Amino acid sequence: MFTGLIREIANVKRYSNNILTINSSYKANIGDSIAINGVCLTVIKVNSDGFNLELADETRSIIDESKIRGRVHLEPAMQLSDRFEGHVVQGHIDCIGVVESIKSLSNGVDYIISVEDKYISYIIPKGSITIDGVSLTVNDVYDDSFRLTIIPHTLKETLIKDYIVGTKINIETDLFARYIEHILKNRSTKKGLSWDEVDNIHAIY
Repeated sequence: MFTGLIREIANVKRYSNNILTINSSYKANIGDSIAINGVCLTVIKVNSDGFNLELADETRSIIDESKIRGRVHLEPAMQLSDRFEGHVVQGHIDCIGVVESIKSLSNGVDYIISVEDKYISYIIPKGSITIDGVSLTVNDVYDDSFRLTIIPHTLKETLIKDYIVGTKINIETDLFARYIEHILKNRSTKKGLSWDEVDNIHAIY
């Protein structure tokens, strides 16, 4: 589990044969879960200047290759002893969004992000969303897009400041919205909730 608070801006050293080599000051251990631009990956080798991660075919089929090049957001998995900030992030990418417009404000920048229509139901006004691993709050939701307002501190500390119109981004929608939508969708074919569903909901809280 992650929080969507970026620990470091790391660099992709190499990507070949499903193996992503990261240059980073973070001291990882083999088996650690680390989110790279919001994608949860497993450390398979530790190097003197970083570590190697492996991408599954399923992951590669969802993300855009631009997300595993150049500078990237890095967040190690949350530990039980950590202070819980941000929001609940799994590191499971739902879809790729595209920056449609950017508008500077007096104290921040508005970004309009488009997504496929089928994912809009998981994006909630004033709810949480993760873009490239960064925990953010949704301002408005439209038919096939949503609006974010990014404050100066977040712009300074993340790669969002480098986005331009047309930039593709990894999106993880709100965990609670996905659970609720799944339960409601299947309610017509089931009599109440199963114990597994009850346990899943209980685990969220």
